[in-house]
Amino acid sequence: METIVSIKPLLAVLVSSIGAIFIISARKNPNLRESWSIIAGVLKLFIVLSMIPTVVYNNIIIEYSLFTLLPGVEISFRVDTLGLLFAIGASILWIVTSFYSIGYMRSTNEHSQTRYFACFAVSLSTTLGVAFSANLFTMFLFYEGLTLITYPLVAHKDTPEAKKGARKYVIYLLGAAKAFLVAAIILTYNLAGTLEFSKSGIFPALVQSAHPNLLYLIFILFLFGFAKCAIMPFHSWLPAAMVAPTPVSALLHAVAVVKTGVFTVLRVVLFIFGADLMMEIGVDVFAITFASFTIIVASLIALSRDNLKARLAFSTISQLSYIILGAALLTPSAIIGSIIHITNHAFAKITLFFCAGSIYVSSHKTEISQLNGIGKKMPWTMAAFTIATLSMIGIPPVSGFITKWYLVIGSMERHSVAVLAVLLASSFLNAAYFVPIVYKAFFREGDSEAKHHEINGHENERVKEIPFMVVPLALTAIVSVVLGLYPDFIVQMAESVIR
Repeated sequence: METIVSIKPLLAVLVSSIGAIFIISARKNPNLRESWSIIAGVLKLFIVLSMIPTVVYNNIIIEYSLFTLLPGVEISFRVDTLGLLFAIGASILWIVTSFYSIGYMRSTNEHSQTRYFACFAVSLSTTLGVAFSANLFTMFLFYEGLTLITYPLVAHKDTPEAKKGARKYVIYLLGAAKAFLVAAIILTYNLAGTLEFSKSGIFPALVQSAHPNLLYLIFILFLFGFAKCAIMPFHSWLPAAMVAPTPVSALLHAVAVVKTGVFTVLRVVLFIFGADLMMEIGVDVFAITFASFTIIVASLIALSRDNLKARLAFSTISQLSYIILGAALLTPSAIIGSIIHITNHAFAKITLFFCAGSIYVSSHKTEISQLNGIGKKMPWTMAAFTIATLSMIGIPPVSGFITKWYLVIGSMERHSVAVLAVLLASSFLNAAYFVPIVYKAFFREGDSEAKHHEINGHENERVKEIPFMVVPLALTAIVSVVLGLYPDFIVQMAESVIR
């Protein structure tokens, strides 16, 4: 495949970190500070979109190298269709989340807003660094950088509960990296002599036949080392991180952290091992088993949670494993479903978290049992919630249906009745823990107008939706429908990954 050298990947990575400097410099002027966040997001998106003609339509790989540490170990960037698709979604959602954050932070009068917006910006730099990494070493550096820069976001409220959740977050993610990921990278380099990504995999045939058990172990180390994918049993950091403000939860679940986790697993499956080697050593069955277990068990736990963000957290754990399951099936349709679910799930899940934040800010309600009649008071918020719910379940015409269609076809290509059963059962469970929320909101009687909660210090104030928060969640809900009606672009990008 043809390659060209361009500085664009580096610029796309750096622009939000440079924006963070301007955000900090404008800390005494909230309007200017927030404007810098939006400006940096727009510039990042412009740079990312400018690479589409080269990568997607001309089928050319964009590369840029900074420096070499050892033979086969360098800090370098490589933009292919897989990384570009991930980067497009993250860049768009950063802008949307920035607008939402402005409304949320001002409405709740959160402290340390400059720190929040600055860390948010740098986290997008590290996310795109992962997306555009040319090798495991570069990806590892940005992956760990993302963990460190999001720690202040998780601990943002500075309460004992927030600090405890943030500690668990960072211990799990850094601990898994040190215990498993570093070992996997060292073993990979010693066996393959390189850490560069390759479509055919990087392990030579001699190594494949001589060290199948060692290769099996290396894959397990990668799967659990990339703990951001939240596969069970390395998942409990994610519910603990829900102590963060809702925009941070949206960042964790849709834009950056967990998507980085499953993206790195996709890189390992497709560009380090390759489909042939995965099946030859039988590690695909291991991944399918753990992913299927996570999908079902996390869904069952979600059913038992009354707190809205907690239910959404366990839903995320389940939905992430669809991506791992699709990749591990190793059939063309399943891999396509896996890749497009990164984007489809991102827009639907960020909508759900935006809605949770909108409900909290407008009504101070956090429990599902408190949501009777909320749909009549917050129609735009709950309409968007309903659309995102349909996507999670996999009902047309919303984008989640496209994902599940490809995964179901992939399970049939694999001739796996067990995986098909998991997919069908999980869709029923999705409906079981989401539909009651919609039913309560629209079809149950809520409190009378005389019994409104105290909001922002004013008794009996009517519940009002905040435009700065409602517009972003409406837009992400609309995009979920558009991706369901017109999925060709992301499907074509996913297809080019496996050609």
